[in-house]
Amino acid sequence: MLVATVLHKSVGPVRTRTGLRSNSNLKRFAVVLPKTDALRFGIRFGLRFRNLRVSAKKKQQLSELWSRKSDSENFSNLSVEKDNGENSEVGWLPAFPHVLVSSMANFLFGYHIGVMNGPIVSVARELGFEGNSILEGLVVSIFIAGAFLGSICCGSIVDKLGCRRTFQIVTIPLILGALLSAQAHSLDEVLWGRFLVGLGIGVNTVLVPIYISEISPTRYRGSLGSVCQIGTCLGIISSLFLGLPSENDPHWWRTLLYIASVPGFLLILGMQFAVDSPRWLCKVGRQNDAKAVIKNLWGESEAERAIDEFLAVIKSDGSDVDSKWLELLDEPHSRVAFIGGSLFVLQQFAGINGVLYFSSLTFQDVGISSSALASLLVGVTNFAGSICASYLVDNQGRQKLLIGSYAGMAVSMFLVVGAIAFPLDEQLGHNLSILGTLTYILSFALGAGPVTGLIIPELSSNRTRGKIMGFSFSVHWVCNFLVGLFFLDLVEKFGVAPVYASFGAVSLLAALFANYFIVETKGRSLEEIEMSLTPNLSARDE
Repeated sequence: MLVATVLHKSVGPVRTRTGLRSNSNLKRFAVVLPKTDALRFGIRFGLRFRNLRVSAKKKQQLSELWSRKSDSENFSNLSVEKDNGENSEVGWLPAFPHVLVSSMANFLFGYHIGVMNGPIVSVARELGFEGNSILEGLVVSIFIAGAFLGSICCGSIVDKLGCRRTFQIVTIPLILGALLSAQAHSLDEVLWGRFLVGLGIGVNTVLVPIYISEISPTRYRGSLGSVCQIGTCLGIISSLFLGLPSENDPHWWRTLLYIASVPGFLLILGMQFAVDSPRWLCKVGRQNDAKAVIKNLWGESEAERAIDEFLAVIKSDGSDVDSKWLELLDEPHSRVAFIGGSLFVLQQFAGINGVLYFSSLTFQDVGISSSALASLLVGVTNFAGSICASYLVDNQGRQKLLIGSYAGMAVSMFLVVGAIAFPLDEQLGHNLSILGTLTYILSFALGAGPVTGLIIPELSSNRTRGKIMGFSFSVHWVCNFLVGLFFLDLVEKFGVAPVYASFGAVSLLAALFANYFIVETKGRSLEEIEMSLTPNLSARDE
């Protein structure tokens, strides 16, 4: 998930060679998704091994479900067997309109990320806090506090109401926040408006990957899941493009914020025609409605098998909507929550927000003086990478993309560090810095951005998916705030090269983490993944 939160301070590229020390003790822990009927997965924690097996009854049930699939079926193929024996294309098109509507929330997210970056000077001048870098930074980043609260509350809300109704309810604060900020005549009004925006953003960023993962056909779950990242990129690009007149019109920021309310109304209206998640419908006992949704989105031949898979892991008496936060302390939920939180810690401390902020200064070195133009170039690069990721994620798999993405980010950071610390030629050094910055952003967009939000709901159980996502994103917002708060101070104290080198080191650590911790989920239904990772599902057998 891409988040560009900037605490606005004026600082030049201080280039010292003072080193940064990092002390990281991360135990090794591996999970391997089963590929045999034994249904085992290995967990390596340090040097200890433990094998967990699915109960015999559940093993038999899962084998029966899998046996219904054609022996010749390959998860990368685009067809399945119909009941009459004919091949039929299982496409992404029926689910795509629903995915597109939900991704409007990510468009809003991206728009609000970029909407204040340019006009903040005009806002400060008009409302009387110009020159106060702390207040300027607070206006830009206060939505993080709201987003943190929204993420924490999201799990309980979505369990009770489902994704569709939750989208409609939590978009109201987004609209009100944008309108309140647009007509603000005091600092307090702007802060309250940004806080309400953050509250809606916090819930929506959790909702979108859950909703998309639960309504998408298995073969296209990764590609459709990447649409939310594309939505974020388009939101950022739109806000930057629409913000260009603010350089000449000091009141243009109000128009930008009024515009921000429009996608919110479209999201509420669109969700009125969208479907509920069939898995949530099963949890609340509406199996007939779930079957109707599956027939419409996945094809009639999938309905019976999908419902059988749902009921293998979901209680249809409504008790699964009453999951508790303390359940995250139990296996396997604790393991997935650990992986989810760790992925976001590594993503944020790999430096994406810092690099995005500092990229404008890097581009200034080669004559691109317009920060808006530089940001637009970065946004286009991020968008191009996200488009490529939507194709690769279901072809190459989540784990490969994560490893390759973080490896590319590490190489890119070390390239920039080399250009700064060992300059052979000034122009060459500037060009290498630009190249390193763009390849870093491209590498992030190929894996670390979209896959992180995609794989956590895939690994989570149906019962605790909302709460695990809420916990993971709350970790994300805390780390995002810390990076935005301390990045520029670290650059002033240590210089660009050591800080970027630490980003590269964290990226390498993230690649190792993905190699040992991440389960490959490509081509498997959410229920197959849950059965494989849960040693005891006897409670569902009763």
